[in-house]
Amino acid sequence: MSLTTDPLDPAAFPPDIQWGVATAAYQIEGAAAEGGRGPSIWDVFSHTPGLSHHGDTGDIACDHYHRLDDDLDLIASLGLSAYRFSVSWSRLQPTGSGPLNPEGVAFYRRMLTGLAERGIRPFVTLYHWDLPQPLEERGGWPARETAELFGAFAARVAVELGDLTEDWITLNEPWCSAFLGYGSGAHAPGRHDLRLATAAAHHLNLAHGLALRALREALPGARVGVTDIVTDIVAGDGPDDAAAAGRLDAVSNRVFLDPVYRGEYGAGVHALLDPLGLADHIHDDDLAVISAPVDFVGLNHYQRVIATADDAAPFGVRETAAEPATTSFGWSVIPDSLHAVLLRIQREYSGLPIYITESGASFHDYVDPEGGVDDVERVDYLAGYFAAAARAIADGVDLRGYFVWSLLDNFEWAEGYAKRFGIVYVDYRTQERIPKLSAHWYRDLVSQHARLSTAVSTPAPATADVP
Repeated sequence: MSLTTDPLDPAAFPPDIQWGVATAAYQIEGAAAEGGRGPSIWDVFSHTPGLSHHGDTGDIACDHYHRLDDDLDLIASLGLSAYRFSVSWSRLQPTGSGPLNPEGVAFYRRMLTGLAERGIRPFVTLYHWDLPQPLEERGGWPARETAELFGAFAARVAVELGDLTEDWITLNEPWCSAFLGYGSGAHAPGRHDLRLATAAAHHLNLAHGLALRALREALPGARVGVTDIVTDIVAGDGPDDAAAAGRLDAVSNRVFLDPVYRGEYGAGVHALLDPLGLADHIHDDDLAVISAPVDFVGLNHYQRVIATADDAAPFGVRETAAEPATTSFGWSVIPDSLHAVLLRIQREYSGLPIYITESGASFHDYVDPEGGVDDVERVDYLAGYFAAAARAIADGVDLRGYFVWSLLDNFEWAEGYAKRFGIVYVDYRTQERIPKLSAHWYRDLVSQHARLSTAVSTPAPATADVP
């Protein structure tokens, strides 16, 4: 049964919209001990028994490090105009400070040059969760020093790579780094302390501001933003559920959106996190640094959740995935939730251009006897979410790009290789890439949009007067 709620019209998207895919370094690169790369918190986490599914690690992942050119050809074959990827901090700067590793720099310069040769616009994410392990041993994100070192890292990367790209994202989903990494322990480094998570949240916000400053100084013409995961939160039916939804919004969305776009932590955020030390970590100029103007909003969106009051849960809130449909992760598939968060960002936070820097779903994909991967659920998902994005554009949202998560099936963090998000199937044993039905569908959508855009932009030939 189809989940699509709106018809999808390619003509509803701007002619210059960026159609893209996204990946992250640790999830695809492999070559964990090659090219001068040092260990990250995810190497340590995934090698710790019991923390990742089946003990899976990113040591090999999709072997992208050795298959770079083929993977870039794959992106080009889909007709995509943009590619969002992350550089590995632990590959570029293994100790988290000092000069960059020349082999790491060479790898990413080769990537950026390869993208340019194929006419693909790069969006470079400076941090997608792979903190160098030596920095974790010095305190990790709960330590202010880590934010300062990230700013210095950004300055060095700008010098080495800035001539090959103009679009930068400072951080990916700092909520996950802070609250999954240091609060629940579900992600690396696997610590369980909400006070540490609160400190990490502020220092990640500060890291964004310091990296933004470094990029502005080194690359005055660069376009810079930060990517937040924004969850669509709705209240349950109980008398205390609306207040619970407000609390969940404060510690899921607003703790990162408010300081970047409003220059403050709102009263609701302070009420929940000051008892855990938030105010103690805020120095006099921090919020001015954090809220320096960005050029675009990076938005990751995956699901709608229902919030209900529960005194036994953190912050007194229990969250469950909304129905009617779920992915293999148990997440909801509700296209209107994307429409809702797009309008919310524009209404409450920023009129800047928005890029959907991640949107996707995991399903139980498999190779059929004919050698194909017919992921009809993902095709339906994409059709529904693209249509919701088009409706947001019609409602006035300045949407400049849509990056599907993900190009490849990959190492899905603590879930290891059990979850498949890619529009390209990866046989992890052979490293064969098999474009799924969704990849062909996406290619056709992009092609159709290009034809329509060309027809609109090309004037009809003049008709000569007949004497």
